[in-house]
Amino acid sequence: MDTYVAIALANAAVALLSGASSVVGMLRPALAVPGGGPATPGTMFFAYAYGARAVPLSVILLMLLAIGARGELTPILVVAGLAQIGDAAIGASRRNWPMAATCVVLAAVHLHSAWWLAGQ
Repeated sequence: MDTYVAIALANAAVALLSGASSVVGMLRPALAVPGGGPATPGTMFFAYAYGARAVPLSVILLMLLAIGARGELTPILVVAGLAQIGDAAIGASRRNWPMAATCVVLAAVHLHSAWWLAGQ
């Protein structure tokens, strides 16, 4: 498997994970509440705000990967990676360490891929 295919598959998996988790969060915002408490208006706002960003980014990234638009991937990967860094910071500020760690890994996939593509 060549490097581009590996990068495409890794980023497709990350985009699917991010997009799907945001849809689940919008449908079931209480899942984001520590300890399984009820969803508050603030929780629902957060879930929809996250989804409003994650779904379009995921769809665009998946579309670019599907059509093999290598030249257009670098900027969207940078944006997606920076968004994941923001999500990691939110997770850390809420002491949600699994969220923070997951987002750091997802950011690393996007940003490392962007770096590799930019050098091609």
